[in-house]
Amino acid sequence: MSQEVIAVIPARYASSRLPGKPLLEIAGEPMVVRVWRQARASGADRVVVATDDERIREAVEAAGGEALMTRADHPSGTDRLAEVADLLGLDDAAILVNVQGDEPLLPPALIDQVVQRLADDGTAAMATLAEPIQDVETLFNPNVVKVVRDLSGAALYFSRAPIPWDREAWDRDAFAARPERLSTDGWLRHIGLYAYRAGFLRDYRDWRPTPLEQLEQLEQLRALQHGRRILVALTREPHPAGVDTAEDLARVRALVEGQGDQG
Repeated sequence: MSQEVIAVIPARYASSRLPGKPLLEIAGEPMVVRVWRQARASGADRVVVATDDERIREAVEAAGGEALMTRADHPSGTDRLAEVADLLGLDDAAILVNVQGDEPLLPPALIDQVVQRLADDGTAAMATLAEPIQDVETLFNPNVVKVVRDLSGAALYFSRAPIPWDREAWDRDAFAARPERLSTDGWLRHIGLYAYRAGFLRDYRDWRPTPLEQLEQLEQLRALQHGRRILVALTREPHPAGVDTAEDLARVRALVEGQGDQG
């Protein structure tokens, strides 16, 4: 792969559910540092934490990582990545991966997969991942983003609604009575791991939020409404859930500490 690959971890201190989330400890280490270590194990040429908080920068640098101070007024992580591309002086062809700062169990192989998917197709603006939905509750959960693809594997649409809509099993109860319908990959859960070319990020930040983006509160719809292709690859290995709540944090702590005990 000839393009430079930068894994970027946007990390804001503010969080409505878990204030100071990036600095919450998991087995004695700040969460953002654990995410940085996972990203370092990928094939990325460089891993950078992009933050607007000095406490996060200090924690990352104390662990030997690289952190960049970015503006505090970015409306999304994608906009923050565009600033990183400029701060680092990246060529338009460079690939940046947006690694969520609250996914301390993210497999490094998934970072490599999404990068390779974008690198293999010069016509796409960005690439992301998805995995099959296997239960009715997930399908009808508006907090779970769904995606449908065309035959080439590019996104047709992302939604919080249960798309595609099955007219023969048109509500939760009807679907629950026919769970075998979920045995295909027709229903996909989107995973928020993105790879972008730096040139696309520079275009993206100049676009105003679009109507569909504002309705669904999904920033990737801005790219689709501007006619840009988004490649969607099916994950080659399971994608562990991130940390959104105190219960998630307890679960991840237990998993990490259990792995330590086994070691």
